[in-house]
Amino acid sequence: MTDHALLLVNLGSPNSPEVDDVRRYLNQFLMDPYVIDLPWPVRRLLVSLILIKRPAASAHAYSSIWWEDGSPLLVLSKRLQAAMREQWTQGPVELAMRYGEPSIESVLLRMAEQGIRNITLAPLYPQFADSTTTTVIEEARRVVRKHNLPVQFSLLQPFYDQPEYLDALVDSAKPYLEQDFDHVLLSFHGLPESHIRKLVNPIDPKHDLLATNTAGISDAVMAKCYRSQCLRVGEVFAERMGLKPEQWSVAFQSRLGKNKWIEPYTEATIDELAQRGVKKLLVMCPAFVADCIETLEEIGMRGAEQFIEAGGESLQLVPCVNDHPSWVSALGTLVRRAVPLS
Repeated sequence: MTDHALLLVNLGSPNSPEVDDVRRYLNQFLMDPYVIDLPWPVRRLLVSLILIKRPAASAHAYSSIWWEDGSPLLVLSKRLQAAMREQWTQGPVELAMRYGEPSIESVLLRMAEQGIRNITLAPLYPQFADSTTTTVIEEARRVVRKHNLPVQFSLLQPFYDQPEYLDALVDSAKPYLEQDFDHVLLSFHGLPESHIRKLVNPIDPKHDLLATNTAGISDAVMAKCYRSQCLRVGEVFAERMGLKPEQWSVAFQSRLGKNKWIEPYTEATIDELAQRGVKKLLVMCPAFVADCIETLEEIGMRGAEQFIEAGGESLQLVPCVNDHPSWVSALGTLVRRAVPLS
């Protein structure tokens, strides 16, 4: 009887903060049709233009947060992998990155060589989006087809609404909310509106992408609407932490290009909160389970500087769940609920 393996998959990062490594990483990331959903020739032209200047700027940002033992995202993901070995006793626990190394392809090939036939695929994204969950699934399927691997997958479903995940989010953030603060901003990664419209319009073409709460949103729309899932996380978190409506808000960060992205934007919200008189701001990033450039540099450094320049006193980044014991336990429960991937 062969082992049943657990494969954790996160986004990925460059091999180093050097410009050439960052360029290679960005090229792979941006050329994914689930990230930039344009025809290949148009996407190739657009990405080539982006890669003229962006690698140098991104390399500078990566250098500012790079740890002695490597990329924070990769280091934290490895720590989670190690902790999950106590939770997953059916076989090995492996780690792959959708972009960069270790690649999904290299890890799947190694597992196949070891005789592993059953794999629970665990994309480490609480909310669903084609640019996160779907691209991981399709890359795993591509590798299986390419190499004719005799592998069967089970899939960890998006877990934004699962009590275990929400409990872990609360547990990991609670020490920070026990300090003195004026406002909690839940900043999620942004997404072009078109990515959501493509999925949601066949269900409800009138779905409001400016809604401020999830009241009245059907289960069918909720399952496909990344923005609504983010709002739901914010609502449940605020309720569990006893936050008043004026004490918390949701916004979306990391815009790229000139497309219309979901709102409100984090940058604008940070300025508005400072101008409103908020002095001590806590920022959480619940689209991520591991701290990375989008949390450590974009929010923890640039966001903090922006908030102070706008009149605030301090911006405290609340760490992601990372390898917090509550999250390790929660993930252990969630992966055991994985469903067969057809």
